[in-house]
This record gives sequence, structure tokens and C-alpha cells, in this order.
Amino acid sequence: MKTDPSSSPAGRPANADALEARFALRLTAQLEGSARQAPHDISERLRVARQQALAQARRPAAARSPERVAAPAVMPASLGSSGAAALLQGGPAGGDDTSLWSRLGWLLPALALLLGLIGIGQWHDMESIAAMAELDAELLGDDLPPAAYADAGFSEFLKRPLDVALPAHTDEAARSEPATQP
Repeated sequence: MKTDPSSSPAGRPANADALEARFALRLTAQLEGSARQAPHDISERLRVARQQALAQARRPAAARSPERVAAPAVMPASLGSSGAAALLQGGPAGGDDTSLWSRLGWLLPALALLLGLIGIGQWHDMESIAAMAELDAELLGDDLPPAAYADAGFSEFLKRPLDVALPAHTDEAARSEPATQP
């Protein structure tokens, strides 16, 4: 396998730093030009933000890490028989809470969802079985044999209008009687 002599061992082109520096200079020139056209209040906000960013960049990395702020504890909820949700007492907010509700609070809703999905699947299966049983009962209880429904000619017969498929009784009687002439 041949390697490109202009690339570094990490697979990065040797002139990548120069390209990044050139891009940064072009970008800052564009930003400076746009900043000159901005209104005074916006340019002041940008100047203050620039100063804050420079001050933060000058601080050591350890001092720059964000402080840990205690987030409020999530309180698990229970749905009562009346449909109202009630918060379960999980302990002091922001403390190291190791109660059963705080560790397993997700289990009850997940279990309810799982049982609901299983119930919906069972209901759907029972409905489809009932529909198929009703269809089978209608086919088997009909005067026609089930093979007639599979016949292509029978399906064409069913597609025809009723008056063409079954002529009226009076028309049959007129055709069957021979015409008498005097």
C-alpha cells in the first residue's frame, strides 16, 4: 500500500494546519465586516461576549469546568382509580435518594405499557378469529358449495347486473309460448 508523502502519519494532510489558519482568517474578516454594519447595541453585546469568551479561554481548564448544580429530584407518579395522578413521596429533593420508588419508578409505567400492548394484540387476534369464523359459517351454511366461489365463471356471473343475469319472469313466459297467427 502506498502512502501519500504529503500526509502525516495520522492520515491528515501536512498542509491542513495552514488551510485551517487561512479559513479562520477569511472567516474573521467576514465577521468583522458584518460587525461594522451592525447597530450600536448589537455591537456592544458582541464586544462584551468577546471579552467574556477571552477571559474564559485564559483561565486554566480545571477552573473552566462547569459547577455541579443539584437538579430537582424526579418524583414518580401513581394513577389512582379516579384517574387523578398523585405524586409518591420519594424523599428530599436534590438529596441522594435511594428509595425503592426512585430506583424502580420507571418499572410500573413500562409494565403497564407492556401489558397494554399484549392486551391489544390478544384482542386483535380474537377479533380476526371471530371474523374468519363468521365468514366460514356463512360459506358452509350457504346453498352453494365453497368450490363455486373459486370458479372464475361464477365471479363473472356475480359481477353482472341482476336483470341481465336473471331475466324477468314475464319475459321467460313470453319466449316460451309460441306465437300463434290467424
